[in-house]
Amino acid sequence: MSVTPTAEGLAESARAVKGRGFPPVHLWNPPFCGDLDMRIARDGTWFYLGTPIGRPELVRLFSTILKYEDGKYFLVTPVEKVGITVDDAPFLANDFDQAGDDLVFTTSVGDTVRAGPDAPIRVERDAQTGEPSPYVLVRSNLEALIDRKSFYRLIEIGEHATHEGEQWFGLRSGGQFFPIIPSAELED
Repeated sequence: MSVTPTAEGLAESARAVKGRGFPPVHLWNPPFCGDLDMRIARDGTWFYLGTPIGRPELVRLFSTILKYEDGKYFLVTPVEKVGITVDDAPFLANDFDQAGDDLVFTTSVGDTVRAGPDAPIRVERDAQTGEPSPYVLVRSNLEALIDRKSFYRLIEIGEHATHEGEQWFGLRSGGQFFPIIPSAELED
């Protein structure tokens, strides 16, 4: 007898294993149970059956059992694994603070991450428009798209530096330089 996975069932399973910190989803490899009509929009809004999930604590709970493998996103518990759709990145970094020489990002689901070697910042540029899409690694191959207002603030504190023998404009955090755009392009 096959049971169709539901958001309610996943939430119940996630609550059952929730302890301090994040559940060890990297250790869980249950059988794939199918896809769930759940989507994370580019702006960080989580949808279930086409409707935004209005309870932040439920979104937070789901975010703790999110896993990325083989180019796909899944919600995982010890006994089930369901596919979900992610439009861009699963998280939205909607603010940051400077802590000394470090940049500490906060996501829309309440995670904080200090950019550095284990949490790099990267910027993709649209091939057609050149528009940047900046990201920071939050945990276990899960990135946050850095929102526009935060990115503009980051640009204000950026610097020019030599990176791999070339001049770049970028950001420094965690003792590492993160290139954003070649300095030569800024002169054009």
